[in-house]
Amino acid sequence: MATVFETRLIGNIGRDASVKTMDRGVVAINFPVAHNKNWRDKKTGESRTKTTWVNCTIWKKEGANMRILDFLKSGALVELLGTPFAKAYPQDDGTIKTEIRLNISKTNILRPSKSDSSENSDDNYDDDDSNVEDFTLGEDDF
Repeated sequence: MATVFETRLIGNIGRDASVKTMDRGVVAINFPVAHNKNWRDKKTGESRTKTTWVNCTIWKKEGANMRILDFLKSGALVELLGTPFAKAYPQDDGTIKTEIRLNISKTNILRPSKSDSSENSDDNYDDDDSNVEDFTLGEDDF
């Protein structure tokens, strides 16, 4: 029986995507995504937020269309589908750092970063639904 281990993540990109060329003609597009969990503290009534950062990677063949880089900008709201894994490595001070990583299989741009629409700088994304149409890039687009 086949198994599936995929995660759906919706969050904001924390830094513009970077590109790293690996061995054997493979390119890694890396970017962090923040997922915010909001709740109200039952004791104090205060609103609370916990942010979890997920380091995301899109793998491509060298020479493939890199159009996706135009959309993976800091502040963009994205929906991602991919395979999660944890990575642990030693720091210079001897401590072990762990991180959550996601190898992306599908990307959906829910809202571009504000810097992507400088010609519409007066737009408020929360109030203007005409600019919030989903934009999906599939395998054939790159």
